[in-house]
Amino acid sequence: MQIEPSSAPESTGVVIPARSRRQAMDWSLVLASQGIEVVIDHQPDGLGWVLIVEPAQEAAALAAIRQYRLENRGWALRQRLRELGFRFHWGVLLWAWALITLHWLADASGEGLERIGSMSHTVRTSGEWWRLFTATMLHADAGHLAANVSTGLAALGLAMGRYGAGWTLLATLLAGALGNAAGLLFHTSPYRGLGASGVVMGALGLLTVQSLGVWRNPRAAWRSVLAGGVAGGLLFVMFGLSPTSDVVAHAGGFAGGLIFGLGLNFLPERLGPRTAADRWAGAVAILLATACWSLALLH
Repeated sequence: MQIEPSSAPESTGVVIPARSRRQAMDWSLVLASQGIEVVIDHQPDGLGWVLIVEPAQEAAALAAIRQYRLENRGWALRQRLRELGFRFHWGVLLWAWALITLHWLADASGEGLERIGSMSHTVRTSGEWWRLFTATMLHADAGHLAANVSTGLAALGLAMGRYGAGWTLLATLLAGALGNAAGLLFHTSPYRGLGASGVVMGALGLLTVQSLGVWRNPRAAWRSVLAGGVAGGLLFVMFGLSPTSDVVAHAGGFAGGLIFGLGLNFLPERLGPRTAADRWAGAVAILLATACWSLALLH
C-alpha cells in the first residue's frame, strides 16, 4: 500500500490515511517514538482512520512509517487476517438448538417426519425437490445428531464470524442441498439419506477459501490461500471420507461451500457481514427452510 498524504480540511496539518484503527494506532506509536507530534482522527465519510501531522514533519513521518513497514513486512499476513474480523459467532447456538428441537419432534412423531422429509432415490420421479433441503435437518438417532452438532458448532460458528450469520446459513443450506443432489445423481441403487453433515461440509468449504479475503495483498495472499486449502482439504479427509457415511453427499456439500465461499469473498463491503444484505440472506434461509417443510407436510 502506498502512503499518499493529503492536506487536512482545515489546512492545519497533513493527513496520512491508514487502513484501520489498529494500523493508525501502530503508526502513531512509531511517530511518537521519533518525537513527531501526531493526532489520530476518524473520518467516516472521507478517508476513514487517518493520522494528522504538522507540515514541517511530513517527510520525517512518512520516512518513519515506511521504515516501520519495511521492518515488519513479514507480519503482513497476520495483520491482514486480524483486520478481516475473523471470529467465532455465538449465533450458531440457535442453529444447533433448531436441529435438536426438530430431532425431538421427529422422535415424538415416530417415523412421520423422517418419512416425509428424508432424502430418497424416489425424488427423481416424484418431483419432491424440497427433500433436498428437509433431509439436511433430520438425523437417524441421537448419536448422529450429536456428531453433526458438535462439528457444526465449530465450523458454522467460525464461518458465521467470517462471512456473517445470514450469508453462512444460506450458503450452507444450499451446499447441503447440493450434497443431496450429488447423491441423487451418483447413487444408482435405492437409498435413504438424512443428516446435517452436508451442511457442515459446506461450512468447512467456506472456511477453506476464507483466506481469499487477503487477495488485495499479493505477497501474503498466496501463502494464506495455500495454507487454507491444505488445512481445509485435510479436515475434509478426516471428517468427510468416513466409509460409514455418505461420501458423495459430503463431497457435494464441501464443493458447494467452496463455490459459495468464492462468491462471498468478493462481495463489496456494503453487502458483507453484519449488513442489511447479511440479515436478508438469513431471512431467505429461514423462509426457504420453512417453505420446504410446509411442502413436505402438505404432501
